[in-house]
Amino acid sequence: MKKFIFREYDIRAIYPDDLNNEDAYIIGKSFASYIDDKKVIIGHDNRLSSEEVNKNLIEGLLSSGANIIDLGLCTTPIYYYYKKLLNIKNGIMITASHNPKEYNGFKISFSYKGNACGKEIFDFKDFTLKGNFTNEKGTYKKYNDNFNSYINKIKESINLGNKKIKAVFDPGNGTGAIILDKILQEFDIEYKIINGESDGNFPNHHPDPSVEENMEMLKKEVLNGGYDIGIGIDGDADRVGVIDNKGNFIPIDNVMITIYKYLNPNLKNRHAIMDVKCSKAVIDEMEKLNIPCEVYRTGNSYMNLKINEEKLDFGGEFSGHLWFLDKWIGTDDGIYNGLRIIEMLSKSNETFSQMVEKIPKYYHTPEIKIEVKEENKSLIIDKLKEYLDNKNIKYNAIDGIRIDYEDGFTLIRQSNTGPVLTVRFERKNINDLEKEKEKYLELIKKISLEL
Repeated sequence: MKKFIFREYDIRAIYPDDLNNEDAYIIGKSFASYIDDKKVIIGHDNRLSSEEVNKNLIEGLLSSGANIIDLGLCTTPIYYYYKKLLNIKNGIMITASHNPKEYNGFKISFSYKGNACGKEIFDFKDFTLKGNFTNEKGTYKKYNDNFNSYINKIKESINLGNKKIKAVFDPGNGTGAIILDKILQEFDIEYKIINGESDGNFPNHHPDPSVEENMEMLKKEVLNGGYDIGIGIDGDADRVGVIDNKGNFIPIDNVMITIYKYLNPNLKNRHAIMDVKCSKAVIDEMEKLNIPCEVYRTGNSYMNLKINEEKLDFGGEFSGHLWFLDKWIGTDDGIYNGLRIIEMLSKSNETFSQMVEKIPKYYHTPEIKIEVKEENKSLIIDKLKEYLDNKNIKYNAIDGIRIDYEDGFTLIRQSNTGPVLTVRFERKNINDLEKEKEKYLELIKKISLEL
């Protein structure tokens, strides 16, 4: 088994080259040996390899005494919902989320709070690699209510206004396609679904709605059909992307601003949260609303724990994960989040493009990925911190380095998935943006050469 398949937020790799059926069996055996409470809930996405991975995982779990509740083919948010509903501590979701079709993996959980991350995963890795597993006989039970409980929970949590919304959805042939139409039928929405066949080949585009090029089909559909909104869903349906009524791709941090404005009059906990990748515009707009805004680390598992532990009404991160606790269960659910955006629109006199036009305009780069040696990632970050300390430049070190200015930010952080630094720049003036970019890219290059 290759050590690198154990990552900061999950277990993930290319199947079957780096993660194979034997690995799935061993992970199942290890997981069942590792936990005290032997009850485990599992589910799997629609990737081509997921059925085979699921079969081998189950064999491993059973051979070390796990008592399995199997949801079968489901989205990650459905798995989260039933894990909470059935009050099961331990769980495994087979998915590689928005990764290309060649990937697969496991989101694992040892608690009621959410997915394991960081030290929890690495401790499990160490236990797995030692191979000291128990041999017991487990039990297996299929759970199936046709997801009716989940659909009813969504239905009771969405309260549409008087304006009927015309929306087009694109689940990208991902797992969301198995449930999307059934959910939308419950609401008074005029809707259309494109790429709505479940197909683990992802034949039409890569299932990641945070990347604009993956939303081109949705843009065209919005414009051609005169839709109020386009909603993109990722491969395992826990993330959302948005196209406005003019066919513009809207970064999720701008979507977050519109949601905070909508929720503002009824916020129970006046505290906003965003990850380090989000625009300074979020901070600007939260100041206007008199809502303190916390800049937190990137990572679904970390953000989920933070938002739920602090009982925040809402929060999100740049990749498209959004969490509602105001009247939802505090899990990131792309389909539910799309419906909350539609709810907001149905109660407004404005179009989505009009809402977004009011947000301060910043120029920003996409994420720039700089390849470095794996062992040098943290050393480069430390050297950059030394440089900034010597210059008396303040920065947020929760996740790499984020320097906030009056007119933007600079972000430099190490990737949790490969030998890469990810860098992002934002400014109100395009020339200032280019100067800042050139300065820090040169500095990173210089430090790399010295190591």
